[in-house]
Amino acid sequence: MSIILIRHGETAFNVARILQPADTPLSERGRRQAHAVAQRFAGARIGAIVSSDLARAVTTAEAIAEVCGLTIRFSPLLQERNFGDLRGLPYDGLGYDPISMAEAPPGGESMAMLHDRADRALDFLREVSAGLESDLLVVSHGYFIRTLLARRVEMPDAMAAPLRIDNTSISVISRDAPHRASIVNNTDHLSGDLRDSVGKLSGF
Repeated sequence: MSIILIRHGETAFNVARILQPADTPLSERGRRQAHAVAQRFAGARIGAIVSSDLARAVTTAEAIAEVCGLTIRFSPLLQERNFGDLRGLPYDGLGYDPISMAEAPPGGESMAMLHDRADRALDFLREVSAGLESDLLVVSHGYFIRTLLARRVEMPDAMAAPLRIDNTSISVISRDAPHRASIVNNTDHLSGDLRDSVGKLSGF
């Protein structure tokens, strides 16, 4: 059995490189990406769907749930890193890189806090998956997924964890520890104008 990690679809703030508030919705293109990744799981044996409770993840999970005929369990453990008072501000105008900073932004989450939450989230996902007879599908966020992969997952062929996680990309890891990835940041379901552009702010 596997845990399937999916990043939400594109938002307008991804394209504009803005640190996203919690209630940021998917763009029209992001909704089409969500539909595309949902179709990838049509007919698949998915035991359950768990999602971040942030709006952009919720809409993506809903598209998949409709195709799979499942309900969604939401968890704040799967949210993106909280950048506090920086949310809503242009990343390129800050003059420093908040993404790599260890300390917490005002009103936000430190790297240590994020790491602790990611560890607890993986324990939670393993518990949910243990009661299933088929795969667990998880909808979350770019930087959060990257954190899970870098901290707790062995990459295939000794590759490093990816620096960016694309919108609606799929990463598949084994349910049981030591967790091993068999697929990382795959977007074969996207084509044409739905494919990610490198210049977007990945994960925020």
